[in-house]
Amino acid sequence: MKEQREETGTAIRLLFRLLPVQILLAMVGTVNGIISTYFASNMVGVDAMTAVGIYSPLNILNGAIGTLLSGGSAILCGKYMGRNEQEKVRGLFSLNLLLAGGIGLLLTALFLAMGAFDLTGFLSRDEAVRPLFNTYLIGQAAGVFPFLVGSQLPVYLSMENRQNLSLTASLVYIGVNLLLQYLLVAVLRMGALGLALASSAGLWVFLGIQLTWFLGGKARIRLQIRHVSWRESGEILKTGLPGAAASGYQTLRGIIVNNLLEAFVGSVGISAFTAANNLLGIFCAVPAGMAAVSRLMISVSVGEEDRQTLTDVTRNMFRRFVPIMCAVAALVMALAEPFTRLFFRDPTAPVYMMTVWGFRLLPLCMPLAVICTHFTCYCQSISRQTLVHVLAVLDGFACVAAFSALLVPRLGLNGVYIANILNGVVCVLVIAGYAWMKNKRPPRNAEELLVLPKDFGAGPEDRIDICVRNMEEVLAVSRQVGEFCSRRGIDARRAYIASLCLEEMAGNIVAHGFTKDRKSHRIDIRAVFKGNDLILRIRDDCVPFDPEERSKLTDPEDKIKNLGIRMVYQAAREVEYQSVLGLNVLTMRI
Repeated sequence: MKEQREETGTAIRLLFRLLPVQILLAMVGTVNGIISTYFASNMVGVDAMTAVGIYSPLNILNGAIGTLLSGGSAILCGKYMGRNEQEKVRGLFSLNLLLAGGIGLLLTALFLAMGAFDLTGFLSRDEAVRPLFNTYLIGQAAGVFPFLVGSQLPVYLSMENRQNLSLTASLVYIGVNLLLQYLLVAVLRMGALGLALASSAGLWVFLGIQLTWFLGGKARIRLQIRHVSWRESGEILKTGLPGAAASGYQTLRGIIVNNLLEAFVGSVGISAFTAANNLLGIFCAVPAGMAAVSRLMISVSVGEEDRQTLTDVTRNMFRRFVPIMCAVAALVMALAEPFTRLFFRDPTAPVYMMTVWGFRLLPLCMPLAVICTHFTCYCQSISRQTLVHVLAVLDGFACVAAFSALLVPRLGLNGVYIANILNGVVCVLVIAGYAWMKNKRPPRNAEELLVLPKDFGAGPEDRIDICVRNMEEVLAVSRQVGEFCSRRGIDARRAYIASLCLEEMAGNIVAHGFTKDRKSHRIDIRAVFKGNDLILRIRDDCVPFDPEERSKLTDPEDKIKNLGIRMVYQAAREVEYQSVLGLNVLTMRI
């Protein structure tokens, strides 16, 4: 048995279990652009590629709205789950889908009107490109509703431990999109309209597959209109706005950058930037997935006031996520020319080297993006909104737009690439500077960088963390918890009850939960003394098991059956169970 001093093991294992699905989900928004740019450049023409690039700010806008709703509701749901308020979770889920669907319908009507009546002059003044763009926009309008609603569901599927369904939906979406692109563009020659309709149809499939779980009757989180509290709309928007604001600012930034490139480089610059940026979206999905996983873990930890896990998740980001992104960036830079040849075959064409330099420079942003998005998620959850707004303005708009305006007239398209790198550097310096200012010294560790409030959760002296992997280690729990209670001055009666309850429940998990499958399992036990409360939390990654249901079962022929669990419910002042992100979490107050 090990007393955990650095990392809460089950939480970190959960991070990496959720990560692959979240990365793939983050790719869904970029797959449309990647496949479209490939078919546009190889089968339609450079003007069609430019049309895809002009749509990029609007695609970012869709993503910003999706992030606004999913980010805000994910953080609130995490807090509610941390407090075991299940009805509020269901109400928030229902409200979230209603808001996403309503906004999706409004945007669909807006995009159709813009394309049909040529209201897109503010996006492009190129008379040769704009008709293609209008057609492309009409096709994309059909996919806005399923994109916004579908982008909300992965958060709740993860909470239901059904993230594999989102994975399946993502893979099917990619396949359908690719198949329809070939059919509509290569075979039927539908041009820009075919490019857009293929991705829109794929998004409907993506939405439909995910909905099957929530419509099947097995979901704990389900659509219940009667639980909807419309007043929470403001809380969703307030919580999600700072994190989504960066994407919203990126819409404006994209329009400005496109106009700079059109003025100083020409439409060929937009084509090159679109090709590099869209393919890099596959790799940028890695930090986006990391941020999504961190957001889930951070929000639940804030709800539980779990100071240690918050610190562990941040430490994990620096020790594992950032090095992973450095390796990914190095790989992309090494493959710059092979990636470029996916879109442009002629090395003598100006667009070729412009794209190569995109693959050589833009990857340097990726490790910086991991840090920025992680701290944005954390500051949203902890309600540190001023810093979130500052980062949103800098990262989403001010830095890239300002540096691009200075550098593009001198360096051409490379000025945009370098502007993105400088943007990441500035944002990381702001995060470190904020911690320096609050601590009145340079941050020396993860907790100081987070600037956690002093009254948040329990400090190291007021908690003990124990990891249990087998029955022998269960027997030592009583001694360790007893010693902890003695150090904190807790009376002998409560210390005895705490030791007894932990030994009984941990032993039950090892005896029954560990043997349900062939996987390796562990139990994370935490005892916290805060105020005058002794709080015990047991967290394991075994199959879902609600001890309250078992405590109500009695057998007239076997009087001692479930006696231990019944004893715990009688001895503890309060016992709460919930399944959070696929983990069993049992909280007892003594």
